[in-house]
This record gives sequence, C-alpha cells and structure tokens, in this order.
Amino acid sequence: MTVPAFSSKLQKPLTTYGVNCLQVNLGKLCNQACKHCHVDAGPKRTEIMDRETVQHIIAAAEMVRPELVDLTGGAPEMNPHFRELVEALRDLGVPRIMDRCNLTILLEPGFDWVANFLAKHRIEVTASLPFYVGEHVDRQRGKGVFSRSIEGLRILNGLGYGDSLPLNLVYNPQGAYLPPDQDDLEQLYKRHLAEEYGIRFNELYTITNMPIARFKTYLERSENYTRYMNKLVSRFNPGTLDGLMCRSLISVGYDGRLYDCDFNQMLDMTIDAEQPHISQLRDIMLTGRPIRTDDHCYGCTAGHGSSCGGALDTEDEAIAV
Repeated sequence: MTVPAFSSKLQKPLTTYGVNCLQVNLGKLCNQACKHCHVDAGPKRTEIMDRETVQHIIAAAEMVRPELVDLTGGAPEMNPHFRELVEALRDLGVPRIMDRCNLTILLEPGFDWVANFLAKHRIEVTASLPFYVGEHVDRQRGKGVFSRSIEGLRILNGLGYGDSLPLNLVYNPQGAYLPPDQDDLEQLYKRHLAEEYGIRFNELYTITNMPIARFKTYLERSENYTRYMNKLVSRFNPGTLDGLMCRSLISVGYDGRLYDCDFNQMLDMTIDAEQPHISQLRDIMLTGRPIRTDDHCYGCTAGHGSSCGGALDTEDEAIAV
C-alpha cells in the first residue's frame, strides 16, 4: 500500500517545546521477549548502556533539569549501573523518576533487591500488563507471565505502591487494533484486579502498538499490515498533535545517541543526520528543533492518540479526512 506521508497531514512541521522528559533506554537485555515489543528486547540481547554513558546521562539531567527521567529498556533494572543512576538522579532532585518495569523481573534470581530499592527511593513504577485476563497476557508475553505479574504487583502493593507510591499499568491491544477508551478500560482493570486478586494501582495508560520491529513482523506474517496502516491513517486525529511526547522529550539510546522519541530510536532515526551523542547535548537546540517523522507516527496520532503516558486526546475524536 501507499501510505500518505505523515507530514502531509500537518498544517505546519512539528517542532519541539523543550525537554520536560529525559527518556533513557538502558539496554535491550530483558528477561522476556514479548510479541508486541518495539525494542526487540530479549534475554539474548547484548546491547546495554555502559557506565561512561550513564555518567553523561547524569550530567545531562543536571543541565536541563527535566521534570521526569523515564528509565526504560529492555528491563532497565538489568543494567548493572541502574542503582547508581537512580541514586544520582535522586541526589540531583529530579522531581519524578520513572521505572518501566515488566513486573516479572522482581521475581528473577539476583533481582530480589529491585522492589525494595524502588520503594526506598520513591521511584514511580509504570508496569506492563497488557490485559487483566491471564490467557491474553500469556499469549502476548509468554506462558506463566500473567501469574508472575500478579505476584510482582502484590509485592509492590505490599511496599505501598498503588497507595502512597505511584503505580501505573500499561495496556497494549492484542492484535491489529486501536486501544479502547482509556478511562473506561481503567475502571474495568481496577474492578477486576481488585475483586480477583486484591491488586491496587493508580492509573492505566493505553498505548497503541507501533507498526515497527517485532509487531510489524507479526502484522506482515498475519497479512494485517495493510489493514492496520489504513486504520491508523483513517483515524488520524489532529487533536493529538500538541501533546505528542516527541515535542517535550528527548530519547537517549543505550549507546548515548539522541532521538526525538523511543520509536524513532528503534528505527535508528537520530534527531539529525549527524547522529549526536548525549555528551553533545549542550550544543543541541532543545526548543524549536524540527522533529523527524515517518509512517509510524500515525500510531501516536490515531484515535485518542498514544504516548508513553497513555492517551493524548480524551475528547471525542476529530478525525481528519
């Protein structure tokens, strides 16, 4: 199929507002290999951020003073410098530090320190739980993952997460579909998880599966790629543009290179052709910089929109034709 250029949907080019969020990919090593993972993370991946780059991250956070530092992976806790980075960010007084936790890492041998460490430093946990029914989660993330995720959630609840400490869950659709209404789905999650498992959490984020990497391969093998892209294009919502995460975020790869977002990172689309490094952040225009876009950007702007913080436009969709 021929997808109309994403830029053709815009009245003016997308530019950055500044850096409210510093998003850091600590590596592609993970104890899971989920079907929807746009990072292609897994147990056999060797790409991981080294200590020198971690030090550059700390210096960058001190320079730009972001409201949020978002730690992701892979499983970010598997990076050997994870604790050092978190402690340094806390010492800098970063208002919010978020750990994107897959929950099962809390149960892995050698990682029994993670939950207590996160609670001690009052780290916000955003955890992937693609659905509240076990068979759906296991189909997407691997056999037995749902029950282990529930166990991980109980550990976090026992440390105050979901009450005095922030615990958010992330929903991804099971296939070539857009997420349902975020608020409605959050109520279903809360009711079911509380009644069936006694689990408490704060917010649910609905995130659209991006047509890149592992999910793109699934779409092509299931002959759903054309249908999915047509759906994304037809549901383009201009009401999402102001809130796109790329406008107030800079994404750092495990090797220190800089991107407009996590998805551009996985497509190797650095913020410009010079492939700048986090150590060069002082020399980079942070406000008003043009944002690199491509077909996958329809994923963030379809329907209610999608970002690392969930839906972007909770009003009735204003669909452009």
